[in-house]
Amino acid sequence: MVDDGNTGFALPRGATGFFRRKEGPLPRTDARSFRAALYAAARLAGGTVGEVEEQAYPRTFHTATVVGDAGESVVLCHTHHPWIAFAGTREDWRRERFLAPPSWARTFTDAGFTVLSGERLATPLSDVDTSVLGPGEWREVRFYGVTTLGGVLFNAWD
Repeated sequence: MVDDGNTGFALPRGATGFFRRKEGPLPRTDARSFRAALYAAARLAGGTVGEVEEQAYPRTFHTATVVGDAGESVVLCHTHHPWIAFAGTREDWRRERFLAPPSWARTFTDAGFTVLSGERLATPLSDVDTSVLGPGEWREVRFYGVTTLGGVLFNAWD
């Protein structure tokens, strides 16, 4: 499913990558499913998979590139929820800059992921149901100056 931003978004537990011990571990997105979808997407794009970087603390996502006729696309996959986003460069997520999904992004939806549109990721936090966020998460949001849904989901807070 491509989430185009036309409906409300409620953050689930684990969206920021933070968890409370008493609530137990966070869900995990299957990295093997992401890799399989990534290679299928690259074939559909007429390209190849470039660099793949598994999630590492404190990032909340895996990063990969698909190199095709249209150039290089940066693919982000959330570690705790099956969300996919696209960025122009590996560092654009730091500036909360996300792109519209390319046509071959449907490969991820076919594999059970939700592809988030650039419009959805640019949603101001004031328009997102953030009731699940705890005081520690709000401290991070304020400290890092995060203002959008994409900034909350794809982050490297510690």
